[in-house]
Amino acid sequence: MRSRTPDRLCAEAVDLAREAAEDAALPGMVGDHIDAVADGDRVVTHLFACNEPGYRGWRWAVTVARASRAKVVTLDETVLLPGPDALLAPEWVPWSERLRPGDMGPGDLLPTEADDLRLEPGFTGDDVPPPNSVVAEGMAAEIADTEDAAVLPDAPAIQPAPERGGIAAVAEELGMRRARVLSRYGLHTAADRWEDAYGAKSAMAQAAPATCVTCGFLTPLTGSLRQAFGVCANEFAPADGRVVSLAYGCGAHSEAAVMPKPARPAAPVVDETVVEPLALRPERDGGSVEETGPAEELGHS
Repeated sequence: MRSRTPDRLCAEAVDLAREAAEDAALPGMVGDHIDAVADGDRVVTHLFACNEPGYRGWRWAVTVARASRAKVVTLDETVLLPGPDALLAPEWVPWSERLRPGDMGPGDLLPTEADDLRLEPGFTGDDVPPPNSVVAEGMAAEIADTEDAAVLPDAPAIQPAPERGGIAAVAEELGMRRARVLSRYGLHTAADRWEDAYGAKSAMAQAAPATCVTCGFLTPLTGSLRQAFGVCANEFAPADGRVVSLAYGCGAHSEAAVMPKPARPAAPVVDETVVEPLALRPERDGGSVEETGPAEELGHS
């Protein structure tokens, strides 16, 4: 059972503990004696302040001990430990939890776990019979009989039986033979992530003249995501090359720059029922215009 009261001889061995701490630390980095803590019977740990600039709040801990009925105190160990107000590094986080979107660079590899919730088995080969099953033995016997069949001189060669059609053969021919595909959970998490980045609640969408569902630059996705998402193909849009919600929008909408048609002026109206007098000469000195003939003009001259 540990004693709460430090051993007297061990508690008095401050100089021995300081000398051990100074041997382990850089010159001048061991500070004042802080405390002596009893770790057990005749076992005491002396704490010294650490003056290292990068270890604020840390303490040099030197443990001393003595044997039963012995008068000589011996050194046990010396270590640098953090104090109550020590500056510590953040708690270690595994790389799989520390990785964030955009951290991947050229040449980086990101392996996925076998039980990743975002993926589910795709092609499993269930339609291929086990090696020792009756079906497999029957298929092997058919191929063997075909290979060992006698070929007549004038008869065409008997070709081996073609591979039986199945899900595996069709999937491989169509390029869909994948070990794992996106699960419903992975699909929903991706949709939520895209909706938060380029969705209807973003500031850009709130100020847009129209939504992406009516934009000519939108390229719809395939599958179930087609109902809610597409890819922006406008190089001047802020979401170019990104998956956007159909409710998203921006100022680069394909129909945002369509100019309104100018109003047509009214057609001219010609009234032929009213005669409007037209003066031949402009008024002079505020008087009325007098119509004179050519004879009077010649007589004055």
